[in-house]
Amino acid sequence: MSEPQQLQRRLGTFDATAIGLGSMLGAGVFVVFAPAAGLAGSFLVLAVVVAGVVAYCNAVASAALAAKYPTSGGTYVYGRKQLGEWPGFIAGWGFVTGKTASCAAMALTFGSYVAPDYAVPVAVAAVVALTGVNLLGITRTALLTRILLCMVLATLVFVAVAAVLGPHPAAGTAGMQSGGLAGVLPAAGLMFFAFAGYARIATLGEEVRNPERAIPRAILAALAAAFAIYLLLAVLLLAHLGGRLSTSGTPLLDAVLDSRLAPAAPLVQAGAAAACLGALLALITGVGRTTLAMARERDLPGPLARVGGTHTVPFVAELAVAAVVILLLVTTNVMTVVGFSSFGVLVYYAVANAAAYTLAVHPNYAPRWLNAVGFAGCVVLAFTLPAAPVLTMAGVIAAGVAGRWLVLRVRQHQPSP
Repeated sequence: MSEPQQLQRRLGTFDATAIGLGSMLGAGVFVVFAPAAGLAGSFLVLAVVVAGVVAYCNAVASAALAAKYPTSGGTYVYGRKQLGEWPGFIAGWGFVTGKTASCAAMALTFGSYVAPDYAVPVAVAAVVALTGVNLLGITRTALLTRILLCMVLATLVFVAVAAVLGPHPAAGTAGMQSGGLAGVLPAAGLMFFAFAGYARIATLGEEVRNPERAIPRAILAALAAAFAIYLLLAVLLLAHLGGRLSTSGTPLLDAVLDSRLAPAAPLVQAGAAAACLGALLALITGVGRTTLAMARERDLPGPLARVGGTHTVPFVAELAVAAVVILLLVTTNVMTVVGFSSFGVLVYYAVANAAAYTLAVHPNYAPRWLNAVGFAGCVVLAFTLPAAPVLTMAGVIAAGVAGRWLVLRVRQHQPSP
């Protein structure tokens, strides 16, 4: 059997950090605070801290594993290497299905900000355009991600300034009684949706130079920056919008509209559009690489493992992901996908923590006890999410497990060549 075609190492630490931070500061930061505030109320900041702690545990586990296995596929590969084929498959299947739906959500959010009356066609055009960028090679992806990330960071700084300068609502935190301490864990599960972008760094392990050193640094740097930004925004939005935060469909935009900087609100809309594009670009990249890894192991159809073209990209996997995302856009409403994606990603990281726990040698930044804390945190947050996304994603994972079992049974009964 011939060796699978390899991707090329073209990314440095800064590029990898930008891709991870660009993924985390995606559309989630513009929408996730409202539903999280609806659950946790004035305890929203605590929910951000809980999500950040679990994300840190997952990040150090991913960093340790990515340094040992610097190849495309992330936790799908780590699970297979450390725990066996089935845990690896569950991680990979949960990531691919959950994040493919998230791609559609990001695209549709972009369409809604840019042209609300033509959201779906604009979303489809965005998927096509960004898939074309990915096919031009990972260095083009990293360049566009850096440009979009700068726009998003500028937007978030503008929102923070507006919240500080603008008048505070007379009602204070009135209207938040529906949320409270009991809602902190479900809210943290939703907030985790916004933290999950550092997985994209691990899935790019085959394309990072000096991965044993660069990947851990990039993961931890991206997470630290995102955590600081989310914590600051949670404090400012609670103080500025009060009880209205939990009912706002566009909380960051509303924060500016309620301030003395309201005339510049279109800048926030442009920043939200850039965030959606940045997240969508990174998501398509990450899902394509995990699809590539699963196809290499015959857990997905073999042609998805093809790598080629002038820029050495997994073009079949990229095109397949784009096709599924477009199908979702034209047939399904995916705007309620946050909980669904959060459950899938928490399952993914539960496997990552379990895999890291079994490592023979643990780096100083990822002690074994922290892997146990991360595993427990993922399980708790996953099963405290609202019931509908939990049941939906559990059904999707069960369907994937059943399908793989049937394929393996068929292969066992096929005559050897």
